[in-house]
Amino acid sequence: MLYLAEVQKKSGFIGTGKPEFKLLACQRSEHSWSAVTGDETLAAPDDASYNAGALVMVEVSGSRQVQRHYEAGRTLTSILQNFSNLSKKSKTQEEEIEQWKQSLTFQSQELNRRELEIETRQEQLEQAEADFEQLDGQRQELEQLRQALEQQQAELDRKNQDLEGAWAHLNGEMRRLDELKADMGAGTGLAPGQIDQLQAALNRLTETVMPMEGLREPLTHANDGLTYHQGLLGDYRQSLENQRQELEQRQQELDQQLAQLQQQWADWHQAEAALIAKKEDLKLRQQAIKAQQDQLQTLSDTLHIQGNLHQKLYDLLNTSDKVRLSKKVDVASLEAMDLDALQTLVTDLEKDMEKVSRFVSDQEEELALEKQAMDDIKAKIEQANEFERLELETELAEEDDRYQMLNETLVGQRRNLLEREEVLSQHQAVLKRRQGLVVEETPVNAVDLEPILNSVDEQRQQTLDAISALEAAMKQAQEDVSQLKLDIDADDQQLAAERAEVEAFDHQVRQQQLDLAEVRGKLGVCEDLLNPAQDSVNGMRQSLDRLADGVAKLQEVNDYQLQAIAELRQAVHNTTNSAAPMAAS
Repeated sequence: MLYLAEVQKKSGFIGTGKPEFKLLACQRSEHSWSAVTGDETLAAPDDASYNAGALVMVEVSGSRQVQRHYEAGRTLTSILQNFSNLSKKSKTQEEEIEQWKQSLTFQSQELNRRELEIETRQEQLEQAEADFEQLDGQRQELEQLRQALEQQQAELDRKNQDLEGAWAHLNGEMRRLDELKADMGAGTGLAPGQIDQLQAALNRLTETVMPMEGLREPLTHANDGLTYHQGLLGDYRQSLENQRQELEQRQQELDQQLAQLQQQWADWHQAEAALIAKKEDLKLRQQAIKAQQDQLQTLSDTLHIQGNLHQKLYDLLNTSDKVRLSKKVDVASLEAMDLDALQTLVTDLEKDMEKVSRFVSDQEEELALEKQAMDDIKAKIEQANEFERLELETELAEEDDRYQMLNETLVGQRRNLLEREEVLSQHQAVLKRRQGLVVEETPVNAVDLEPILNSVDEQRQQTLDAISALEAAMKQAQEDVSQLKLDIDADDQQLAAERAEVEAFDHQVRQQQLDLAEVRGKLGVCEDLLNPAQDSVNGMRQSLDRLADGVAKLQEVNDYQLQAIAELRQAVHNTTNSAAPMAAS
């Protein structure tokens, strides 16, 4: 198990005591740590050379033995970076959740409004259905009234037939009366029995006259009921017309929403296409960075080869007397210099040479240590797990950077050391020669390596410049790619949110289409019920109008009949009065 620990050293009687690891926190999972309760410490291994107060990562076995330990700096940095990334991601997710909450709240409010509107429409339709049921009942009442009117019409026809028979009888009696009048004019009179018979016939005619009040009262009642039902039908038709106009208005609004929905889908698909183009651009940029990395690796290999060549040339200077650097000493001035002054100059050069040689030796030793450290890290990488491998690879990259920097520094220092050695060698040769000692001369035909070294240095510098330019370009490209990834992630989230909104709006529009289709169907059913009712009312209105015309004509006939009966009565009365004096004489 992995722990974060603090190094503690207890002071003993003689000196500093053995270090201990005070456990501070324990790793529970990849991104989960918990504090260690209590004051638990573990004895540090012999190879633990940390200062007191240092933070280290400690791997502990099940038997509470330290298996591995290393400095916690890089691990803590990685943990803090992961925590920062998780915090940013959590903040982004919280913002996303808040947007979803707002969207769901808006959709819930819109659904509530639509439910209230649908409930209101449902109540209106239920009321309309109830009104139509009442209208159907009234239509049945009108049908019954029409049947009653038809019965009255039949009764009226029958009475008309009786009246026609009475008129025929009356006409016969009137003819007989005319005959009697003619006989009376000839001097003959009416017998009393005949007069009584004539009076009885007139009384029967008077009784056959139909009373009009019995017809006018139901006719007036039927007209009033029909007018009331016609008003109801007009109100229902006006309500249907209002609902139809409102339906048309809602249809226009729905058409606008459909156009808006199509535009939103078009905008979303356009944004999706733009996002796909960004992702393709990201792939191309990543491929370009991969090509730059390959090119950088090639330049690094070239630089390494040039460095090896440079080192081999210097090794050749140290191992062969057939090569040398360019002559850098004015031998004539040394020959003319005072011998003591020359001795002092050579001594100073030897001291300076010793310092430079010691410094270069230290640098060479440090370079060897860096190389050993890199080899150790590579060995650890082969045995480490995935999480540790990432940390070790980062550490290896840092060690490699330090190694390359130190190696580049040593290149110039090695050359400077060799040049100083040659200058010192030439001074020593002049001094020995002037002191009468035997001097080993440099071969005349020795190869001058300085132009070759200068050419190699120039090529290495060009390679370094190319590497620097390529690294700068790669850094800028990686920054651009990182920014593009952030933009793509933001666009992905925004596109998902916009799709959710458009789908919610699409569902709302489709629901409105279903609601309008249902209302349109109910209005059609109501209109189908209303038109036959109106036709029935119109038919009854025509029947009542014909019946009213018949009653008016019957009234004229009755008036004419009563007038004729009155005239006959008067004529009979006059005949009777005129016949009485004649009978007395």
